[in-house]
Amino acid sequence: MTAEHRPSRSVAPQRAHRVLDIETDAGPARAYVIDPADPVDAHAAAESADVEPPRRETTSVAPAIAEPGATEAIGTLVLGHGAGKGTNTPDLWGLLDLADDGWRVVLVDQPWVLAGRKIATPPKTLDEGWRAVVSHLREAGEITGRFVQGGRSAGARVACRTAVETGADAVVALAFPLTPPGKADDPSKWRTDEAQAVLDAVVRLLVVQGATDTFGGPDAIRAALPGADVAAVAGPHGFSKQPQDVVDAVRRWLAAAS
Repeated sequence: MTAEHRPSRSVAPQRAHRVLDIETDAGPARAYVIDPADPVDAHAAAESADVEPPRRETTSVAPAIAEPGATEAIGTLVLGHGAGKGTNTPDLWGLLDLADDGWRVVLVDQPWVLAGRKIATPPKTLDEGWRAVVSHLREAGEITGRFVQGGRSAGARVACRTAVETGADAVVALAFPLTPPGKADDPSKWRTDEAQAVLDAVVRLLVVQGATDTFGGPDAIRAALPGADVAAVAGPHGFSKQPQDVVDAVRRWLAAAS
């Protein structure tokens, strides 16, 4: 998929078997649930799709109700977004293809995204929203098998901070912001507490990091978090425009951890 053919709409609404609007103290969050099912090319689906994604609301909307899929999931991967575009990013779209491997994949838009805000809410609010989403997914029977939570950038930090409370079996951190931009060479600037808490709880942690990420490249992550599994991929903090290497890294790690 070239930059010229990059979908302008999010893939998640087109692939979702269920779209759940979940009430949190910060407002409604939205979860796109993709069951293990027949293989579908997410990129082709996005380019050919002619359906607008659900309109952003500031109040709760009745979810699209459907029963969880009949295909047994080997595990559930729940992913959050960063501080910029919500789930409308190529790396998160690509990870929907893990449904072809037997995983249920859930992409989550935080309340601030649905409300149309430009700036993310404070970490405490993000964490509260995330915990509410995971709790709802559990109660609804959407989390089955191994439970892996993760996210990209700010969403990776949320996943690390809440992993113990949500009972995650493992964490996938995409583009973990180890330091402010350009400070990775200074260990005094490393922000390791959130990710180290995952390792201290004996929860497996994969960090997928772009080779030229100014928030800390793969070598800095390895030095700062020696207990983590680190996968180096092409690109900066946002990865490349065709981040298949991100998908491949997560796929290999999940298979090895089975």
